[in-house]
Parts: sequence; C-alpha cells; structure tokens
Amino acid sequence: MAEEELQIEEDGKKKGKMMMIIMIAVVLIVGGGAAYFFLFTGDDTPAAAQLAATDGAAAQAPAANAQVGTALYVAMPRPFVFNVPGSGRDRLVQIKVQLLVRGSDNEEIAKSHIPLIEGKLLQVFSSANADDLVTEAGKVELRDKAAQEVQTAMQDIAGAKVVERVLFTGFVMQ
Repeated sequence: MAEEELQIEEDGKKKGKMMMIIMIAVVLIVGGGAAYFFLFTGDDTPAAAQLAATDGAAAQAPAANAQVGTALYVAMPRPFVFNVPGSGRDRLVQIKVQLLVRGSDNEEIAKSHIPLIEGKLLQVFSSANADDLVTEAGKVELRDKAAQEVQTAMQDIAGAKVVERVLFTGFVMQ
C-alpha cells in the first residue's frame, strides 16, 4: 500500500516537471519569434540612405530651420524671488530660469550678459499679477513676454537675439 502511494507521488512530480519544461520552451519560442519579428521587419532602405535623404531635405529648406546649432541651456545663477500683487493679498514668487540658446557662440554671449538678462527678467516678472500667475495661461504669457524682452535687449547689445526661449525650471508661489 505504501509503495503504491510513493509511486503515485513520483509520477505526479515527473508530470509537474515535464509541464514546467514545456511551458518554458513555449515561452522561449514565442519570445524568439517576437524578437525576430521586431528586429527583421520594417523598411528595407539602409539607415545610411535614410540619413542622407533627411540631410538632403534639411539642406533644401534652410528657411524652415532658421535656428541651427546644438541646443544649449544657460542656467541663471540664482532663482528670482519677488512679490506680486493679487486681488486678495500679495504673493511671494520664486522662479528658477534657464535660457535655451543655439550654438556655443550664443552660449558664451548669454553667459557674458547674465546681469543684463537678470535685470530684464526681473522687470518682466515684477510686472506680473498673482491672479494671472495662478493659471497655466498666465505662466505661459509671462514666459513668452520674458523671452521677447530678453531677445530685444540682446538684439540691442549683441546684434542678435541669442536667446531662443526662456524656460521655467522651478515655479513656486506662496
């Protein structure tokens, strides 16, 4: 009697092991087929030809890419902290700013004129209203106005806009 129970348990363990091996084999086959599909299907054009085609299109339309060069970010050395009036009460605002410039030449120009840029940004920020800064549209409007003022100042000093965009990397209002 005990021998029959022992033999039944051994047969059950063998079947469990066999099922586990079959499941692992199925998963490997399905995974291999999926990998083959994703790696070897697609466009037959070589990558070098695709790159040459996109470079040729960019060379034909230089007006579309007026700003050329590597995007570089110039961080303002310290955050801007200022008071803004609101309908209920005045608010304290802290904004961390980075400037998007194209090319290392513009980066150097922007770095050399940081005091001028800080002054223009502080002028624009201090003219804001707390009720406007609560909304996303108000923040976007402030950012666009700041970019426009900085570009105008840089045009007057350096002869080029230099700064493409003003980016808020931190915005706190209390």
